[in-house]
Amino acid sequence: MDLVIQGGALPTFLLDRCVAATGARAVQPQPPQVVRLAGAERSVEFDDEIAPLLYQERLDWCFVESGRKLSDFGLIAFDMDSTLITIECIDELADFAGRKAEVSAVTESAMRGEIDYRESLRRRLALLAGLDARVLARVFGERLLLSPGARELLAAVQAAGLRTAILSGGFTYFTERLRIELGFDFATSNELEISGGKLTGRVVGDIVDAQAKAHHLVRLRDELGLKQEQVIAVGDGANDLLMMAEAGVSVAFRAKPATRAKASVALNFVGLDGLLALYPA
Repeated sequence: MDLVIQGGALPTFLLDRCVAATGARAVQPQPPQVVRLAGAERSVEFDDEIAPLLYQERLDWCFVESGRKLSDFGLIAFDMDSTLITIECIDELADFAGRKAEVSAVTESAMRGEIDYRESLRRRLALLAGLDARVLARVFGERLLLSPGARELLAAVQAAGLRTAILSGGFTYFTERLRIELGFDFATSNELEISGGKLTGRVVGDIVDAQAKAHHLVRLRDELGLKQEQVIAVGDGANDLLMMAEAGVSVAFRAKPATRAKASVALNFVGLDGLLALYPA
């Protein structure tokens, strides 16, 4: 295994402790601000003593298989809200309805896994009933931003031949525009019901929840003839855990603690392109 540390300058004393705790055979600096310790083995000392120090220094770390490249994978799937993009679209829609605080509180609770996602979505959508549907365009044009490193990561994975998917509990108005703009191969999400130019507070058809996201990931994996270890899934909340469990590499991006604890990779400080330091093109 290799230990990859990234996100800033690694203090010398911490580098020395990492080498001692993991028995690394070689230190390979990889600019910008990336260090790879080759032949490293994870230890109790590293987890209990060194990992918290790295976190305090705002450095991300991960143990990865030596020599594994981006081209070894065949599919990468992203959650959308607060993962591929910086916002929660439903919270921004609620802002235009004057109910952002109420909706955001339910969103946070759902992401922590305290409320069933289906129930949380129903509660939040009910608060948006009667909102002018033209607000969707304003959220997309005025507030939606890609997460740091998203374009760089997408360019690299597409160049390496990976297929790309957005698997979201968000809304098709946003996922379809991102799919087209960014060249994703596949996207699925919830379709907002609109009547008379206003949101009804419901979705059309079945709700895309955690189970549905996992189902779509498995379906895509099987259709592409890929093994589980050839799939990467990126998410940030409890609604992503089932999807992430179906991937060989699960990436928690600036995620809730419960999600980070179950992921194979946690990117807390670097952008999405931090994945490229782990699996070079």
